[in-house]
Amino acid sequence: MPYEYILVEQRDRVGVVTFNQPDRLNVFSYDMFAEVRQAIETFNEDSGVGAVVLTGSGRAFCAGADIRGWNREIEARESGGERRRPREEENWVHFIQRSKPVICAINGLSIGVGLTMTLPCDVRIASDSARLSMRFVRVGVLPELASTRILVQIVGLTQAMELMLSGRIIDAAEAGRIGLVNRVVPDDELMDHAFDTAAEIAFNPAESLATIKRLVWSNLAETDIGEVLKRENTEFAAAMERPAFKEAVSAFLEKRRPDFHRG
Repeated sequence: MPYEYILVEQRDRVGVVTFNQPDRLNVFSYDMFAEVRQAIETFNEDSGVGAVVLTGSGRAFCAGADIRGWNREIEARESGGERRRPREEENWVHFIQRSKPVICAINGLSIGVGLTMTLPCDVRIASDSARLSMRFVRVGVLPELASTRILVQIVGLTQAMELMLSGRIIDAAEAGRIGLVNRVVPDDELMDHAFDTAAEIAFNPAESLATIKRLVWSNLAETDIGEVLKRENTEFAAAMERPAFKEAVSAFLEKRRPDFHRG
């Protein structure tokens, strides 16, 4: 389908979604985000795609909220007008939790919602020139998209508190040092690294990938280790009944590379 705010392509088993408002630094809008969700959902339903790369065109991944849009909302509220409401739809965090693996290729500014939208995703790779910030406090609002929990789980309490309370912008090297991104790569190699990572993930059995994501999110805040083991054992037994398990064993015995997606 045609898109107005994004670019969409597929390379082998990897889908690529690119924010495409470079003249505005890919600032967040509900219309753009709706297109991103639709594109990822289309890839979710395509058995020929195993993972998705999300990135931005130009100098930014996503530079955050549209401040001009906020100003219009303030003016509408103060004049008694009607504010624009976001669409009623599945929360982004829940959407990503059930999605095929999503790899964020952070190519420049990743500010506010441009950062929090990446936190539920599965892998974050940043270019040398990336700049990241939990900027919310500097513009009088608060972190969202469950980031007050997820960020703590990613970088730890004290690092998360400093990022959220200061609102400062950090460079890619510091983001890598604190574990906010998986790794930092040269600008001109970002998409190659992101694609290779996505392809490596997409090679694996789709049901196994979905199950791993489901287990991780289910067990993230589980305090009963017995319940964690129970879930894992149940899923392990189910996996051994699937064709992918038989294919992996056959490939090992036949000294060949397994093909989890034939037919």
